Amino acid sequence: MNTPLHISPAVAERFPTYRGLVLLASGLTNGPSDERSLTLLRDAEAHARQMFTTTPPATHPHMAAWQDAFRAFGMKPKKTVNSAEALISRVVKGGELPAINRLTDAYNAVSVRFVVPCGGEDLDHVVGQVTLTVADGTEPFETNKDGAPFIDHPVPGEVVWADEAGVTCRAWNWRQGARTRLTEATTNAYFLFDAVAPMTSEDLTAAGDALEALLREFSPGCVIHRVHLGGSGE
Repeated sequence: MNTPLHISPAVAERFPTYRGLVLLASGLTNGPSDERSLTLLRDAEAHARQMFTTTPPATHPHMAAWQDAFRAFGMKPKKTVNSAEALISRVVKGGELPAINRLTDAYNAVSVRFVVPCGGEDLDHVVGQVTLTVADGTEPFETNKDGAPFIDHPVPGEVVWADEAGVTCRAWNWRQGARTRLTEATTNAYFLFDAVAPMTSEDLTAAGDALEALLREFSPGCVIHRVHLGGSGE
């Protein structure tokens, strides 16, 4: 199965244990957060609070490994944290997972439950190939600042996901761009799980299985293909 996602040789060489699991999905039906997606979020919150009753999320082996990866390309883990750790930390500090839309709620709930960064991008807004690469600092990153659209740029040397129009996610899996994020109108998307050792292939597959089941529940008749990145996948 062809995939628009690829890993640059520079990143593959520096981070040999990285593996990505991609769910390419078409025929999706999204919409506002509803009772089912809110239940997924609340259940994920309960799971996280139980898992991290006595230990902080930062000490989880997979989260600690991501902190090491972030340090390796110049990010400070206490300031720039991967998306899974950010969500889990929000919960254990007494907050709730944000309700955004049904598909985003689904992948955030799975991300928290399996302690693995996960993001979703609208394929109809992706331009060309998406590559995990080392930024030179000139790439545009569409985001929001003080409630208004804003063009930012990554730090030179930062590992980013970028398509031919600019950065889609900064600091590997820290902050998603506005241009390709899922909306209630999204029908074609990819969902990406990012894993580094010591997360096992079995746990990564289980996370993918959980999200695929939810996508099929929310969008009966959708077509889903899996693609593996890194390791033997690319």
